[in-house]
Amino acid sequence: MDQPLAVTRITHSCHLIEIGGMVVLTDPWFSERAFYHPGEPVAMRVDQLPRLDAVLISHHHYDHCDLRALSAYRDRTVPMVVAAPVAPRARAAGFTDVRPLDPWAATRVGDLTITAAPARHGVYEITFVISAGGRGVYFAGDTMLIPELKTLPERFPRFDLSLLPTNGLQIRPQLNRQVVMNAEEAAELTSILRPGLTVPHHYAFTGGWLGDALVTWSDRDPSHLVQAVQRLAPESPVRIVSPGERLTVAPAA
Repeated sequence: MDQPLAVTRITHSCHLIEIGGMVVLTDPWFSERAFYHPGEPVAMRVDQLPRLDAVLISHHHYDHCDLRALSAYRDRTVPMVVAAPVAPRARAAGFTDVRPLDPWAATRVGDLTITAAPARHGVYEITFVISAGGRGVYFAGDTMLIPELKTLPERFPRFDLSLLPTNGLQIRPQLNRQVVMNAEEAAELTSILRPGLTVPHHYAFTGGWLGDALVTWSDRDPSHLVQAVQRLAPESPVRIVSPGERLTVAPAA
């Protein structure tokens, strides 16, 4: 029998995922600094976090790897499953159970299986498949859509939930090089994964008026994913989740 699955969006790509009776935090971001602003509320402070069974960090960019803030978490023995460049930073922040994964490698945390999947971004990144209690979640930090991700359904039996970036972030000084998938590409991946539900993230981010004008361009409207999925995968539901909203996810058909 499928166990309950729920997601609470904190901000940006930072979520609490309740799966198989366990709680997983993804890509922690709890603070702000110059050129890095969530563009939406941060729904929870570190001292308000529940007991965590694992923390997943896709790459070392500050808006996905806010270790300075997370170091205030009460239990630094919590398993940290991370991209390899994050590992020394996590250990330096005082975390003692740090597990770097290469693509397609996996680790177990209790009844939870966490598998790294490939990614491509401006720096080295991995994405994650989280499995427990008969449920499956795909979490993409802010990867591009790459061919390797199209093989996920061949490797995993089902996805109840996919969490996908949608802002198509471009770097202006690098001739507008795109480093994050956009809504159309996220909809294409949704059509491949056929998840029970897709939730967009990584769209409200802003570098402030100066950063947005000189450094980055992005699409900050998550409804563009809803519209694209209606065209490319009309049978796949999409839900925009506000910071602080907890959503119970029904089993995939």
